[in-house]
Amino acid sequence: MALSMAQKIDFHFNVPENRIQYACRVVRKARGLGMKIALWSNDAHRLDYFARQLCAFDATGFYPIVKANDPLADQTSTVYDTDADRLPSRDLLILLDDEVPMNYQTLFARFARVIDIVPNQENERQAARKRFVIYRQSVTIYIGRNVCFG
Repeated sequence: MALSMAQKIDFHFNVPENRIQYACRVVRKARGLGMKIALWSNDAHRLDYFARQLCAFDATGFYPIVKANDPLADQTSTVYDTDADRLPSRDLLILLDDEVPMNYQTLFARFARVIDIVPNQENERQAARKRFVIYRQSVTIYIGRNVCFG
């Protein structure tokens, strides 16, 4: 796994379903590729809801997930937290928030890839545009756009 600054942020935009359901699909695909994943949001309820949805997402799949400060976090493929500093280095970081993470450059440096999910609701697209402007101003991050993850 690369531990240098993520070279690209993939904006998955115009997602026809809600952000949580799409994030479950991304996790399923990433786990199928053997990736370890972290998820971040300022909203603890959103992350807890995501964890419940992931557990119920696929009747034939098993996607273990724990909070980043859980004793089993090192052994679990998918972790989440509202405190970005607690997130361990992983292959993939999924952003589930309308805001830019504090110290995002430092945070992104711990991940090989970063995905920002943007549903097709106008209020969420507006928030994503603001994040895009902030990320674009960073000379060390290249912003890539990807309509669909597979």
